[in-house]
Amino acid sequence: MKNSVDLSLATNQLILNKLEKDDFLSSIEKHRHILYTKGNCAFDSFDTKENFYFIMDGKIKISQVNIDTGREQILYLLSRGDMFDVITLLDNNIHEYISTVLEDSQVVEVPIENVRKLIENDSEFQRYFFPYIAKQLRGIEDLATDLSLYDVYQRLIRLFASFVEKNNGEYSLKLIGNLSHEEIASMVGSVRKVVNRNLQKLKKEGVLELSRKQLKLKNLQKLLDKLPF
Repeated sequence: MKNSVDLSLATNQLILNKLEKDDFLSSIEKHRHILYTKGNCAFDSFDTKENFYFIMDGKIKISQVNIDTGREQILYLLSRGDMFDVITLLDNNIHEYISTVLEDSQVVEVPIENVRKLIENDSEFQRYFFPYIAKQLRGIEDLATDLSLYDVYQRLIRLFASFVEKNNGEYSLKLIGNLSHEEIASMVGSVRKVVNRNLQKLKKEGVLELSRKQLKLKNLQKLLDKLPF
């Protein structure tokens, strides 16, 4: 799982390097910059039927919700360097999902046909677009595996391991450290009560520090030692 994280960071940086070149964006017709504010919906299924989005900053949750039970399953956490929606880009069909802005987010909206032309004609774009697709496929495969083969405690361990980030010599939980316990439950296919119980167990075992809406990694090695394979 560590290699998957490394691939994600490298791929996202390549995307940002290209997007932040003035000549690249200026060469794309009708692109526009959009600011989404925390707590609102971002793009919807009709938007992504016509447009493709590059995330420049912030955090956006993509999820599915069962309207009868209210249960939510988080599929992606989009942040700086991510792209959306690869599924509609490739199959040209409506993709049902809910997007929620978790932090004020800046995106670049590009007509989806222009991105398809980039895939066909721009070798540099291809160089990071296809690894990005592989990253998303691996993430969905990991989610399916976790839900089928592991209990909630093991799913949490795998989730945290996949979001470990090293910054200034310190390890932390990238993107998910400030999620609510309910949102963490939605990432591992469980409910808050069960997740709370397992988070407390990880706290007692010296893996995590818990505070209100804050998860801190206390001991990386203890976390890695618990990884199920």
